Amino acid sequence: MLLLFLVHLVTKRASTTPVALPLAPRTSTDICDDINNCRKLFDIVWGCLATIFACTWVSAHPNVPPPNQSWLVLFRHRLKMMLTGIVAPEIMVGLAARQFWGARILSKKYNFTRTHGFFFCMGGFVSSAGYPITTEEQLADPDLGPEFLKGIQNVDEEDIKDKSKGDALSKGVALVQGLWFTTQCLARVHQHLAVTELEVATLAFAVVNIFIWLLWWNKPLDVQRPVVVGPPKLPDTQPINPRQLSRWDRFFYAFWGRSADYDYDPLSSTSVPSFWSSPMEINPLRGTVGIAALAGCMFGAIQCAAWKNDFPTTAEMWIWRAGSLVTTTSPAVVFLTLLVDYIIYGTTFEETALGDAISAINLIANVVSIPIYMMSRAVLIPLPFVALRSLPPSAFVDVNWSAYIPHI
Repeated sequence: MLLLFLVHLVTKRASTTPVALPLAPRTSTDICDDINNCRKLFDIVWGCLATIFACTWVSAHPNVPPPNQSWLVLFRHRLKMMLTGIVAPEIMVGLAARQFWGARILSKKYNFTRTHGFFFCMGGFVSSAGYPITTEEQLADPDLGPEFLKGIQNVDEEDIKDKSKGDALSKGVALVQGLWFTTQCLARVHQHLAVTELEVATLAFAVVNIFIWLLWWNKPLDVQRPVVVGPPKLPDTQPINPRQLSRWDRFFYAFWGRSADYDYDPLSSTSVPSFWSSPMEINPLRGTVGIAALAGCMFGAIQCAAWKNDFPTTAEMWIWRAGSLVTTTSPAVVFLTLLVDYIIYGTTFEETALGDAISAINLIANVVSIPIYMMSRAVLIPLPFVALRSLPPSAFVDVNWSAYIPHI
């Protein structure tokens, strides 16, 4: 219903939209009467979309795809990851955190470099039979494990980096774009100029994507072909018949790395799932969920910065406030409930009546908060574009950079 209401707002003129509680008339002493110090609506939209694209496209580091994929399939695969980063950036942060911890643990345990660890987690090493080497169980195999481990250690780090389609310069350019946009928003606030809702939402994307860039800084970008390691021919090799799972199963179970019936089996596939990372112990998993929850809370908190913005209607103002508030609090609620479950799991307290009650409360909190969170995020995506139909005059006034850097 909220989405239908937003569509209704778009199709009507701002002056004819019914307002239950009229807002105060828009007044501003900053009027754009000098073309050299002004910006157009196109400039606002273009700057925001370019920043969002730079943040999400460059930050998307896909796992190694299956062999013999066309460029169109590879482009669609990366586009999916980019759209996931736009719709749910905290999921991308969670994946990046999982692979970061996995690479860190592997590098210490097996004397890898961090780049080797990332390449291992993303399915970059495969056997001569064609299946990926991506679990510690495979490295612990008494027959093939030593061969796999020796083959991985013999791969030079520079050879792995050479497969990457990105380097520090390309990632740095995207990072600078995000920092520059953030600087502009802070300067507008300092000079008491209006920051549109679209710019606030873009700022949230830029800040959250900093997490992804830092976590995936050493991960090779857009690798299309894996490295074969281990013995040249495996004994009694059986043909690989990849198991077909539903899209939701592939996304959910691969992201969390565990399930009862759909655990990923590298011996029955030619590549890892899109959101796969090597399974890890409970403590790094807690840290992963904590980082993802922190990113989600920051994303919502930044959007709360537009709490007192001059919205076209009262209804839109309250929709924005409610959505940003839910987006800020829901990740924290989910993280706290999972943390409590982790603490009491496997203890005698879990079997008590109080333990059962806490588990039931946690389950209800997750069941209620997650759908509300998803609905709030769905509403906050189109709302900034809807608000562009009526902006305050100071939104078109450009930042006076000479106030900070003379002679500009």
